[in-house]
Amino acid sequence: MWALFSQGKVGAGFVVILVAYLVFLGLVRWHNTVGYQREHQRLLAQLNRDEIARLEGKLAGFDPGLRYLDAQHAYAADLDVFGAHSLFQLLNRSTSRLGQDWLAGWLLAPGQAAVLGERQQATTELAPDVAWQQEWQARARHYPRQESDPRQFAAWLREPDFFTGKSWLLPLLVLLPVVAVAAIVVALNGLGTWPLLVLLLTTALNARFSSLRAEYYQHVTTMRDALRAAHDQLSLFEAGQWQSPALRRLHRTLHATGGVAAARLLERLSGVAGWFSARQNPAVAGLLNTVLLWDLWGMWQLERWKRQLQHGLEPLLEAAAELDALVSLAAFRAANPTFAQPEVAAAPLTVVAEAMGHPLLFAETGVRNDFRTEGAGQTVVVTGSNMAGKSTFLRTVGLNLVLAQAGAVVPAHTFTCGPAQVYTAMRTNDNLAESTSSFYAELKRLRLLLDLTAPTSQTTAPSGLPVFYLLDEILKGTNSEDRHRGARALVHQLRQRAASGLISTHDLELAALEEELPGHVRNVSFNSFLNPDGTLRFDYHLTPGVCRSFNASQLMRLMGIMLD
Repeated sequence: MWALFSQGKVGAGFVVILVAYLVFLGLVRWHNTVGYQREHQRLLAQLNRDEIARLEGKLAGFDPGLRYLDAQHAYAADLDVFGAHSLFQLLNRSTSRLGQDWLAGWLLAPGQAAVLGERQQATTELAPDVAWQQEWQARARHYPRQESDPRQFAAWLREPDFFTGKSWLLPLLVLLPVVAVAAIVVALNGLGTWPLLVLLLTTALNARFSSLRAEYYQHVTTMRDALRAAHDQLSLFEAGQWQSPALRRLHRTLHATGGVAAARLLERLSGVAGWFSARQNPAVAGLLNTVLLWDLWGMWQLERWKRQLQHGLEPLLEAAAELDALVSLAAFRAANPTFAQPEVAAAPLTVVAEAMGHPLLFAETGVRNDFRTEGAGQTVVVTGSNMAGKSTFLRTVGLNLVLAQAGAVVPAHTFTCGPAQVYTAMRTNDNLAESTSSFYAELKRLRLLLDLTAPTSQTTAPSGLPVFYLLDEILKGTNSEDRHRGARALVHQLRQRAASGLISTHDLELAALEEELPGHVRNVSFNSFLNPDGTLRFDYHLTPGVCRSFNASQLMRLMGIMLD
């Protein structure tokens, strides 16, 4: 270029500049493509490392979902649905805030039989194609800034348009930038600086709407990554041919957008969001807004985009979120091919399991047990020595019910369950702020259980479903006589309600209810055994009948407490 210019060949010099710039742009595009592919392979490798970590039970590095944990929920806190080493960490592959909300919602409330059937069919179709699942996840992980809730953005889009009632503004947006550019050309050619006075008008217009410009920028840029991720994922889904009812329904939803596919609309919205990114460089933003009214043009483009949506943005975002949650269930199914797909029975309060295991116990030598209970008014009393597995078994039953009622597979050879609301009272603690003892906290929990259930003479309970309860070491905060009287009274009361479940206890007198209420109370137990060297052995097998081996004295001796 310098050589040509120095020889007076200005035209040829500018041609060299243009060609070199076009080559440079091509190299930048190629570089970005290769960089994306390299990052994509890195993300796919990380996804496989994550899957291996889950199979090994190393869940500490995954989102615990504590934002969904409610201490007053029917079972979430007691069953480790959220938190450290939780069911949410094991299941969640969702890449969006909304997808995680959908998955958490499925874990927090039982689905209806028809809905569960749809989820099972969808995950059956998705599970075999692990590459597709990981492609779905990796595409979204390219855009890590997705913390904002897109529903807030969608609600903001429903507010009245900025340009409504301002018919005078759009002509100014067209006219003033043309005049401003012309004024700058005139000034640079030495023909006078007075035309630059038009820049005062553009500056005043920008100042007049500065707060609105900032609001649009804040809303749009915080959502840009989420929109780009949703576009990349939905373009993958829209290209497929789907057979299961849920996936076909979602496919129709994503095309019910006025003839334009959802992915295309989101791509346009992402482009509008990119328009506002000029504000990240104050000098560039100042120049573009002063000369071209850049932000106001972006606001007009956003409102023009809104008019293309017949039903708003929410249906698209919710459809993408439901897909995200279904991918989590499908990936869990693919990672555990030996797990059983639950059969949803019509009869309420049915739990029939063969070789059922705890989903959060990962040892290959884990013990699995058969279990069966059917109908209302049934109580299974679980007795056993310390550390024998009573509480773990209650959580095993509860967690598998939660998985089944979310539409996921369960660690069992076979698993059948009927409609029921799981309810637990296992980890009741005192509350100094409310002056509540642990015993009173447990009583409040049991009171809520009675409120949730209905007498068997009624068709439905206040919760809308019969209750399957899991009560661990019932009434442990009082003396043995009161504990026995209270537990016995509670079992009698629950027998007359639309409820069934399990109660673990050290109180052998409670086991006498099997004879007192035949056909309604059944005893099972976990036992320990004393080795010749004085140590204890546990087999963790569920055994019919009452436990006859207790180990508290031996455990105390092993801890150094010398007993007579």
